[in-house]
Amino acid sequence: MRAIVVMFDTLNRRFLPPYGGTGVHAPNFERLQQRTATFDNCYGGSMPCMPARREMHTGRYNFLHRSWGPLEPFDDSVPAMLSAAGVHTHLATDHYHYWEDGGATYHNRFDTYELFRGQEGDRWKGQVADPEMPRSTLGRAGSPDWRQDWVNRQHMPTAETHSQTRTVDAGLEFIETNRGSDHWFLQIECFDPHEPFFSYPEHRAHYVHEYHGEHFDWPAYGRVVEDERTAAHLRAEYLSLLTMCDGSLGRVLDAMDAHDLWDDTMLIVCTDHGLLLGEHGWWGKSVQPWYDENIHTPLFVWDPRSGVRGERRSSLVQTVDFGPTLLEFFGVERTPDMRGVPLADTVAADRPVREAGLFGNHGGHVNVTDGRYVYMRACASPSNRPLAEFTLMPVHMTARFSPDELRGAELAEPFSFTKGVPVLSVPGMGWGNPHHFGTLLFDLEEDPEQHNPLVDDELELRMAELMVELMRENDAPASQFERMGLPRTGPVGPEHLLARAQQEQVAGSSAPLPPPSDFRSDGLGVLSELGQLLDDPRGRQVVEAHLPLLAHESFRPKIAHLSPYRLAVTTPTISVELLHAIEADLAAEPDRTAASGTG
Repeated sequence: MRAIVVMFDTLNRRFLPPYGGTGVHAPNFERLQQRTATFDNCYGGSMPCMPARREMHTGRYNFLHRSWGPLEPFDDSVPAMLSAAGVHTHLATDHYHYWEDGGATYHNRFDTYELFRGQEGDRWKGQVADPEMPRSTLGRAGSPDWRQDWVNRQHMPTAETHSQTRTVDAGLEFIETNRGSDHWFLQIECFDPHEPFFSYPEHRAHYVHEYHGEHFDWPAYGRVVEDERTAAHLRAEYLSLLTMCDGSLGRVLDAMDAHDLWDDTMLIVCTDHGLLLGEHGWWGKSVQPWYDENIHTPLFVWDPRSGVRGERRSSLVQTVDFGPTLLEFFGVERTPDMRGVPLADTVAADRPVREAGLFGNHGGHVNVTDGRYVYMRACASPSNRPLAEFTLMPVHMTARFSPDELRGAELAEPFSFTKGVPVLSVPGMGWGNPHHFGTLLFDLEEDPEQHNPLVDDELELRMAELMVELMRENDAPASQFERMGLPRTGPVGPEHLLARAQQEQVAGSSAPLPPPSDFRSDGLGVLSELGQLLDDPRGRQVVEAHLPLLAHESFRPKIAHLSPYRLAVTTPTISVELLHAIEADLAAEPDRTAASGTG
């Protein structure tokens, strides 16, 4: 028995031909559909990248208890469990987050592993002199990662030298080396088509279009403020990288054919999440609700035991099911803490494994779907509190928890899945504030594009009951029930509903920003960089009056290159009204500025 997982990061399934994507050169995804069971109702769970990987290892949700972070000491790990059962596990990847503080415990659960450097501003090559970079003001241009990414690109001049290609090379080398051996699991994990959408002329040749604007292949996570021609160009850059990924997939399928692996080797092709490419007026993920394009993911499974190929599966499945599926394939029992379910019978006969599934990111909306309806519940109050991190591994994505954070830590009682181990409860902070978007309810059968949120008390009550049932089943902390305005015990009632009460937030969050041309470009204004504003006495006065947190020196390295307008693109709390107030105060006399601060 052998198993291969091919994982691409950031696959928006709506661009794939097996899911109705058109105008996309992806023949190998079409070929894959013919060789596997294609799942129509697969959803992610915990977002974004590393929380999803924790689910793959542990078979349980991450986002209810903590944000992005490592595997915990009490966590089960599917690769480690397979290794203990005599299955050699190998990881080939260019997903550089594994080597950061917040991912450092994952790759070491494999018997062997290989990392290929250079993605997304990875701190790879050291170069003191600035590299040659295009002049641009779009997307992530000017961010701290922008310069490093252009240093790295110099060392990947051809597709053959790109880290994606080298990752797949390493996976194919493992297959070639071990094709005569039994009991192995290979994970080929490509960072692409995650942004930046860096590919090569042979891939972009499939999407020739007229564009004469600034360099743009790396969107910022925020509202779409670019014109449609620029937005279409960015989508073409994504499709070019998707075509490059399709070529990598084809090489794996070729190896399956060449070495007759279909007879005894499971193949899973999956992703962690999708990406908004202008849908709902947004780029990216995490700062906005988890719309269908981001959370409703592609999944293809070949199980040689049932031999199902070229068929669709409608049962609701999730990322938490991937690990248990691998364990069952190799005859290893899943642990009692795992909430995911093996998918062998679902592949064979579309057997349902759950009525509903949760998804979300820590501190964001808590969401539930039954496969047709999606309920995206915002927090009950504007404070988005209480929110806590429960962990014994106090590190974030790229840094350790600070002493300031840890001064508020308390020792909390064990959860049901911590194996009797108490954990630290640390005051948490969400990526954004879901209250600004409000509570959303959608019928995907009638409204697959999620343009028309419903206000239906009876339906919301049913979905809220499913949500509470799953939160209790997954031992969600009391703070999450309080934050969401839901009962930790007892029934869910009409008094717990939010969709009707939060219609104003829903309407306000969908209002687009006016174009930059609506604001003045001469002198200090909301189009000026915050670093420039903070260096100017009057500019600092205005920033401190309206956005006091941004005047704190600890924030300066992260936001100095951004303007208030660009921050409004990514931060719903900076409203159009606030931008106009800042603009007016910057244009006013100093004494008037001091009098009109909004805090």
